[in-house]
Amino acid sequence: MSGRSPSGRFRFRLNSDGRRHPLENVLSVCTILCGLVAFVAGLIPSAHPVASWLGVLGFCGGLYSQYVSATTPERALNIVGIVASFVGVAFGIRNGGFLP
Repeated sequence: MSGRSPSGRFRFRLNSDGRRHPLENVLSVCTILCGLVAFVAGLIPSAHPVASWLGVLGFCGGLYSQYVSATTPERALNIVGIVASFVGVAFGIRNGGFLP
């Protein structure tokens, strides 16, 4: 499957194998969202609790999501989310840790 729609535009799909994976898709999207929020919050020193907790949540959830993932696009989102979560939690801990 090339990922192209009938109109010729590229379309990103998590279900590249043609089957539905609702749990795996939700886990992958949550991982990337937690990672991005943790990364951005890690850049703001006063938001260190948000970065720390969301980073840990995104990292642990991302590892589980990677374990149960079914397609390559899900795995790609998981890896980006896990790395962003790790960097976010590292920045959060550097700026003050888990408690306000």
